[in-house]
Amino acid sequence: MVKWSKPAKLDLKQIRDYIARDSKFYAQKVSTEIVEKSEKLNAFPSVGRIVPEIENPNVRELLIYSYRLVYEVFSDKVEVLALIHSKRNFIKDLLNEQRHEKNRD
Repeated sequence: MVKWSKPAKLDLKQIRDYIARDSKFYAQKVSTEIVEKSEKLNAFPSVGRIVPEIENPNVRELLIYSYRLVYEVFSDKVEVLALIHSKRNFIKDLLNEQRHEKNRD
């Protein structure tokens, strides 16, 4: 089973909204393709490469258009952790996200 985390769902929505400012058609096309490719992880969870910044064999990524779909492989599921534009600083964004989560507690 492929499960999307709340932050990953928000990433997808923000990407769709951003693309929709220019083209609703392409916004739908890109978001649908991203979700469809994530569903293929059910059958092939190791298809993506190991995320180089993390170097954990269970944390992998698929490159879809100019986005990195980052996911973690568990024995019973695959969880999509984030959908990040390839130009963004992955580690910086991850640390900022963790800092915000701690401040919410």
